Amino acid sequence: MASVRGGCAIPLLLSILVLPLTFPAFAAADGLVRVGLRKKTMDESSRLAGRLSEKERKGWMGRRYGLGAGVENDGEDADIVSLKNYMNAQYFGEIGIGTPAQNFTVIFDTGSSNLWVPSSKCYFSVACFFHSKFKSSKSSTYQKNGKTASIHYGTGSISGFFSDDHVSLGDLVVKNQDFIEATREPGVTFLVAKFDGILGLGFKEISVGDAVPVWYNMVEQGLIKDPIFSFWLNRNDEEGDGGEIVFGGVDPNHYKGDHVYVPVTQKGYWQFNMGDVLVDGESTGFCSGGCAAIADSGTSLIAGPTTVIVEINQKIGASGVVSQECKAVVAQYGQQILDMLISQTQPSKICSQIGLCTFDGTHGVSIGIESVVGDNVDASAGLHSDAMCTACEMAVFYLFIPRATQLCERLPSPMGESSVDCAAIASLPNVSFTIGDKVFELKPEEYILKVGEGAAVQCISGFTALDVPPPRGPLWILGDIFMGVYHTVFDYGQLRVGFAQAA
Repeated sequence: MASVRGGCAIPLLLSILVLPLTFPAFAAADGLVRVGLRKKTMDESSRLAGRLSEKERKGWMGRRYGLGAGVENDGEDADIVSLKNYMNAQYFGEIGIGTPAQNFTVIFDTGSSNLWVPSSKCYFSVACFFHSKFKSSKSSTYQKNGKTASIHYGTGSISGFFSDDHVSLGDLVVKNQDFIEATREPGVTFLVAKFDGILGLGFKEISVGDAVPVWYNMVEQGLIKDPIFSFWLNRNDEEGDGGEIVFGGVDPNHYKGDHVYVPVTQKGYWQFNMGDVLVDGESTGFCSGGCAAIADSGTSLIAGPTTVIVEINQKIGASGVVSQECKAVVAQYGQQILDMLISQTQPSKICSQIGLCTFDGTHGVSIGIESVVGDNVDASAGLHSDAMCTACEMAVFYLFIPRATQLCERLPSPMGESSVDCAAIASLPNVSFTIGDKVFELKPEEYILKVGEGAAVQCISGFTALDVPPPRGPLWILGDIFMGVYHTVFDYGQLRVGFAQAA
């Protein structure tokens, strides 16, 4: 998890008109309930649409993982449900609500605990018109609740009211389930999302409005064999099938060898203790004394403390996307900027005069120019224009062109993105995490995400920074990059999380 700005927003609206197909859930003879997942393959539009602004990122990360004050929901503490940075793929499953069932595509998110979908009473949010909406009048089992609900994000929120109805996953029906009918979905993030809602699989401790999570009711109503669910995420880019979530146990076809289990140390998220982090077999030393970690199916990347993330990205040769744009500006326009400053050209007009920005009366703003980075220029190059304009403004502001490349190194990237030379992937080191008594290794091709195709392909590091202070942190979030390589079991009965090599 940069915002969508300028001329990019309108074309992106077209990409949400066709939702990905999903597989229905079904109960097998072994007593397990399987929900098939489909995934949205990463492209440049999805990547841009999935990103939150830096302000939003800090907001939701801070609240969700304990950096800031709690969110209020009718006077009660509420959790932050994040829209994640979908850097590789978006994973969906299909559920039904009501009788007869009204179908919705949802993300199964172990980092939150509520179920919400758009409501037919959502009149004033454009996002609702592009997604399936729940119509209570069409359900014979609907029961009115009416308590208001608000789930906050960094710069926006989803708000609505609680309702009660049956929730179906294939042949499995959870009766009298509380869920949120969203009547407001402000912001472009929900507009371009390829899902209708979110089904949280976290603990009740972080449930908004003290609603009983779907998973709890599955167990309480005796609908599954064992109080366990497991994720198999398919990371093969050439296959549309996204994998499966299995309720009631594990499918032995989804993993190899034995699972390594660690106890849940704090209920809310599926949190556990993690040991040392290694790069190319060598300790970073950061978590040698232990760190807290969570397994989060709703987060695409791996997030960790800035100190060690910077070290990892340096060792894999990653540099900030905005940093690259900045260096390109300095290399191509640095002397011109300096000459204009010497000639006493008004600083606020310099970037517009050299064609990187347009002057709005006070400062330069992006005009959708072509990127000067790389030899291959196509339509996607305009996506870099914001960074180019910003880089120019920063270079002018600091005045000292010889030091500008050092400034570039410090420029933040959207959602912490860092790029890697695609040709160098085979030579990059492995990155490993110690969990329980085992070292879980990620190969370069597993932690590097490829965006685009052919000459326009860009390779992105799967590691992003997140600083959570003690006592809650340091905290690591092991998202889809990790869970795609390692089959993950969430054992509610024994309060533990297990990992094994995915098959």
